[in-house]
Amino acid sequence: MGPKSVIGLAGTLIILLLVSSSVYIIPETHRGVLLRFGELIETNIGAGLHFKVPVIDEVREFDVRVLTLDVPARQYLTVEKKPLDVDSYIAWQITDVDTFYRATGGDEFRAQSLLASRVDTGLRNEFGVRTMHEVVSGQRDELMAQLKDQVNETALNEFGIRVLDIRIKAIELPEQVRGNVYRRMSTEREKLAQEYRSRGREAAEGIRADADRQRTVILAEAFSKSEQLRGEGDGEAAQIYADAYTQDSEFFSFYRSLSAYQNAFSNKDDIMVIDAEGDFMKYMMDPQGAK
Repeated sequence: MGPKSVIGLAGTLIILLLVSSSVYIIPETHRGVLLRFGELIETNIGAGLHFKVPVIDEVREFDVRVLTLDVPARQYLTVEKKPLDVDSYIAWQITDVDTFYRATGGDEFRAQSLLASRVDTGLRNEFGVRTMHEVVSGQRDELMAQLKDQVNETALNEFGIRVLDIRIKAIELPEQVRGNVYRRMSTEREKLAQEYRSRGREAAEGIRADADRQRTVILAEAFSKSEQLRGEGDGEAAQIYADAYTQDSEFFSFYRSLSAYQNAFSNKDDIMVIDAEGDFMKYMMDPQGAK
């Protein structure tokens, strides 16, 4: 290869290098600024193909999509001086690249730090004028809406950032307070349980006493009924005996004596001393019952 060819190739490479360093592309999701010797000469450069002076110009690109920032958990005091650990996040977007670059130097981490500081101050102020119930459930939506509007106005004017949303992910009691609350709740629940047990025992005693009373009444009524039935039965039996006696007194007397013998001599080991001339033995001595 001759000297001319080498020079031509080198010139071509230099031209290609100059052209490539003069052209830059901004993606659709980004916006850019152009710096010359570190001085801002063009801002809010839109998406597409652009040109710059090689070597002396520098391009900085910034993501203009919606970004999120998880704010580290912080502790705030309510109006009752009760501490709460609050975990939150911020949804934000760069809307004015010129203001953003001048305020933060194009440093996204610095922008996040500034936003977090503003939100921290706002939460501290909002929690300080509300009760625990209000910040936990009662007025949380109202609190976040007011805070978002305040921070958005400041961030838009000072940093070129639009705050789309601020949300609380979690509100918890600090660890040292949580144990005290748990013990207090446990004591209250134990007291309530004891009260329920006492009521239960009282109700059980009442039920038991009523059951005993009903048992006594039922037994008394049953005994009265049984005595009435027994009396009626005895009366009917006596009437039957009387009727039988009037029909054949001798046979009735004989039957009663046989029943008496059966009951008296039911056990072969029994020993009885009886006057043979008495009425009890008359049918044993004479089947006709004569003495």
